[in-house]
Amino acid sequence: MTDAPPPSTSTRVVAAAIELFAEHGFDATSVEQIARAAGVSRSTFFRQFGGKEDVVFADHEELLHSLQAYLDEPHDNPWTAVCDASLQVFRHFAADPDLARRRYTIVREVPVLRNREIVTVFRYERLFDEYLRRALPGLDPLDAVGFAALVTAVHNHVLRRLLRGERVPQTTLRRALDDVLRRFGVHPDAPPPSDDDLTIAAFPRGMPVAEVARRLQGILPR
Repeated sequence: MTDAPPPSTSTRVVAAAIELFAEHGFDATSVEQIARAAGVSRSTFFRQFGGKEDVVFADHEELLHSLQAYLDEPHDNPWTAVCDASLQVFRHFAADPDLARRRYTIVREVPVLRNREIVTVFRYERLFDEYLRRALPGLDPLDAVGFAALVTAVHNHVLRRLLRGERVPQTTLRRALDDVLRRFGVHPDAPPPSDDDLTIAAFPRGMPVAEVARRLQGILPR
């Protein structure tokens, strides 16, 4: 049996910063205090992080970079690739829920951090949206942004339950994402349509897609 590798400098700094923020408050904690607690120099801190805000969101920066690399790989099903990327984010925070909860509490209490969180969430959504448009040429942009937004919203809802202290297994998010795939009709396990499931309708060539969808809702069986 081998010893676990020591935590990286970045990991030590993040852990020390979150602990200090939780104990003394974000505004009352200085960079010098964080560096001293993590056992690094002030210059080392600034080489790795631009400031205290960056420490709080360091995990997200690494995750966004990792997800970009993952989505740049070939995937047989782009829809499920987006869902798998969402699961990767959840697994990361669920691996250390205590740290994730302390970070969540700090973000909720500091307006500047709440604003940055909103921007960070949008970056995940934009990453998924842009990936789907690249991976599925000809896809309606509304479908791409709609799917990306729904996956992000569902993920955040489930993650917040974890951050508020609930015991939330990964399967909870997996089932929710399966429902998203079914809502968009792209679940990989969906059975092929039978003759009884087919409805044929004709519309004028120039009719807007939104109007076609509205009329179809009126004629399809429920």
